[in-house]
Amino acid sequence: MHSCGILLHISSLHGKYGIGTLGENAYKFVDFLKESGQEYWQILPIGPTGYGDSPYQSYSAYAGNPLLIDLDMLVKDGLISADDHDLITLGKKNDFEDYAQLFTYKNILLHKASKAFYETASAKVLEEYNNFCFANKFWLDDYALFMALKYHFGHVMWTEWDDDIRLRKKNAVAGYIKMLQKEINCWKFIQFKFFEQYLALKEYANKNGIKIYGDMPIYVSMDSSDIWANPEMFMLDKDCRPTKVAGCPPDGFSPTGQLWGNPLYDWDKMAEDGYKWWVSRVEYSSKLFDLTRIDHFRGFESFYAIPAEDKTAENGEWLQGPSMKLFNAIKRQLGEVKLVAEDLGFLTDDVRAMLKAAGYPGMNVLEFAFYGKEDSSYLPHNYVRNSVTYIGTHDNDTAIGWYNSLDKATKKYAKQYMALTKKEGVCGGLIRTAFSSVSDLVIIQMQDYLELGAKARMNIPSTIGGGNWAWRLKGNELTPALSKKIRKLAKRYHRIPKIVEE
Repeated sequence: MHSCGILLHISSLHGKYGIGTLGENAYKFVDFLKESGQEYWQILPIGPTGYGDSPYQSYSAYAGNPLLIDLDMLVKDGLISADDHDLITLGKKNDFEDYAQLFTYKNILLHKASKAFYETASAKVLEEYNNFCFANKFWLDDYALFMALKYHFGHVMWTEWDDDIRLRKKNAVAGYIKMLQKEINCWKFIQFKFFEQYLALKEYANKNGIKIYGDMPIYVSMDSSDIWANPEMFMLDKDCRPTKVAGCPPDGFSPTGQLWGNPLYDWDKMAEDGYKWWVSRVEYSSKLFDLTRIDHFRGFESFYAIPAEDKTAENGEWLQGPSMKLFNAIKRQLGEVKLVAEDLGFLTDDVRAMLKAAGYPGMNVLEFAFYGKEDSSYLPHNYVRNSVTYIGTHDNDTAIGWYNSLDKATKKYAKQYMALTKKEGVCGGLIRTAFSSVSDLVIIQMQDYLELGAKARMNIPSTIGGGNWAWRLKGNELTPALSKKIRKLAKRYHRIPKIVEE
């Protein structure tokens, strides 16, 4: 069964307190998706963002982003006053490109809500909270302590903390838990509220025939509770400093490569317990999302390792990954989990063989298809059914931005191949081409339905600032006319869900 969906991160929803949240506008977007004949809402990673605001550089592989918590819902819960000065001030400071100031205000409000919660929560609510803490103990205890310590040490990376707690000496951990108990409890409350709001939204989406398509970064951030709590699982030296870090080698798009800087996994160590850490992560993701995209899938077959001290990705080397040993362990312990492999970039026959053996759908990106004269695998006539097709992802330019940047010859090739016309427009032609492909699933960025230019691009890889991760809806774009137009497309290409069609 063919289907379709829209890529729009939660933060890109319209919101009166800086960015989109899990509140009213998220529910309205679910309604819009249903009316538009869509089956999937694709979002980006939902973890707490750190320096650079990237959802792919999170303080935790498990925690939710406090910035996405809806404050009006906390007002309804009686945990914040509608007259609160900080809430009113935040509402006036509505347009944030840098999340740092937004986080400052929101953090103050969430701490107020936490204090009210512990003072006023009923026995039933406290039981729900305690059950949440128990069920998530395997990551929540480390994360809450990590965040409390981060504030205690003035927000510096954990690698700069005092040696006793940086290296998790038993007495130091016990001492800090006792000293920072109130702050630890606050961070646990914040996670309780995040997942209460998120799971309620997911339930609403699922009841309306909309599946949540989530995103799992392959790597975790150096400045994360995951690495601080599990240093033995990563390529670190005895002082917990990275020896090699992740990235991509130089290519036609990036002459010096991409230096991501994430520590790399010690796959030999992970194999000793049957990849328990990864199995747990995939299991957790399958509870949060109906479908999960694993970022940089080729990194499981072999991965690019760059010396930690290098400033570019030019001097890296390819090292062997776990390949099917990991995915066999996942299937053995979890059964068939719905995953999508982000198989973009430099692919070898071994990577293709791993993807085929795993059986997960790969990805097609139309914007990659028209460079050079070779028969690109990204051209639609080469697609297979078991795949997900995009015009571009969050890391690519919008359709119009991409088309306008092409040289004359490439533009002519793209125009001829897709039979683009002025009447249909660039976006219309690319969307039609994607929808008419054989791929089981087509995902279109919201920006392309809105026919927006390069200024609406979500992210430029390997850059910080410059408007990355800041784009969001203004609030008047999701019209009945647009919904009708999208629904017509879904119906024409037999991608409309039966539950909607009926």
